[in-house]
Amino acid sequence: MNIDSIKNGIVLDHIQAKKGMEIYNTLNLGELDCSVAIITNARSKKMGRKDIIKIDKNIDLDLDILGYIDPNITINIIKNDIRTQKYHLKLPQEIVGIIKCKNPRCITSIEPELKQTFILTNEKEKTYRCKYCETLKED
Repeated sequence: MNIDSIKNGIVLDHIQAKKGMEIYNTLNLGELDCSVAIITNARSKKMGRKDIIKIDKNIDLDLDILGYIDPNITINIIKNDIRTQKYHLKLPQEIVGIIKCKNPRCITSIEPELKQTFILTNEKEKTYRCKYCETLKED
């Protein structure tokens, strides 16, 4: 398999295997007017298997969404064929507008203009609770 390198753009590396398509869809990468390559189940010494996404353009990424989906992602910024920046993600402390509260009595169910907000309450177990009613986020 031959995937060209990118001259200017972004490489999302160390994505948990089989999470690449979720990231592609969540970030609406199909709507970009540039090449986007998704490599799934690539061999990795560190992870066993991983996914990689290459975006042939520098775009703004929502790091909270990426960190929530997979906090182990590495973001590489490429300029003139050289990696100029490298970021390691972590779980966001607060998630706004990504998860919906399942509690029908939550104020966010009654007030649609209120943004759904979840707070990280246990980093080890990746537990989030609704900011308003403290309902546990369910998978």
